[in-house]
Amino acid sequence: MGANVRGSLDSSHLLQLRAEKGAPADGLGVPNSPTTKAQAARKAAVKGTNSHKAKKVYTKPKFFQPKTLHLARTPKYERKATARFATLDQYSVLKQPLNTETAMKKIEDHNTLVFLVDVRANKRHIKDAVKKLYDVDAAKINTLIRPDGLKKAYIRLPADVDALDVANKVSYSLCMWKMCELFYYCKTTCVY
Repeated sequence: MGANVRGSLDSSHLLQLRAEKGAPADGLGVPNSPTTKAQAARKAAVKGTNSHKAKKVYTKPKFFQPKTLHLARTPKYERKATARFATLDQYSVLKQPLNTETAMKKIEDHNTLVFLVDVRANKRHIKDAVKKLYDVDAAKINTLIRPDGLKKAYIRLPADVDALDVANKVSYSLCMWKMCELFYYCKTTCVY
């Protein structure tokens, strides 16, 4: 029976019932109706969405651009096939011991080892490399860059550690023996 009553009402009665319920008569005020959305879209398209933007008042003499969003990179593929290893490890920091006469005198008199080291290495790198390779803490390290572009390091050891023992561990004696052998060979075979 309710369907018959509703079907028998004409449009003016429907508008009157809607007005009594609080709904707008044309159906445009319903929040989720398609007509309301279409009207809002038309209004935004005609008027624009940025028309009500207020101008910012700058009160300072310096202008800083606003901080914008910086996203971290998410590459689709790796630019390098393999990651690089650390180039300054203990083996590349200490290149070779120096076994000149003055270096030997430093070992005997001043308890100091003399090494040629990597030019990029600093004193902390050298100290760590000596600690890792020879289990010796360095008391002091002096460095210089020679005129030929190589870096030389004077590594002074503590008083309780004998530099001659460490030098033997480094095989200074082997190097000196090879130099003496070469000198003897040149002396006996070369004609002056």
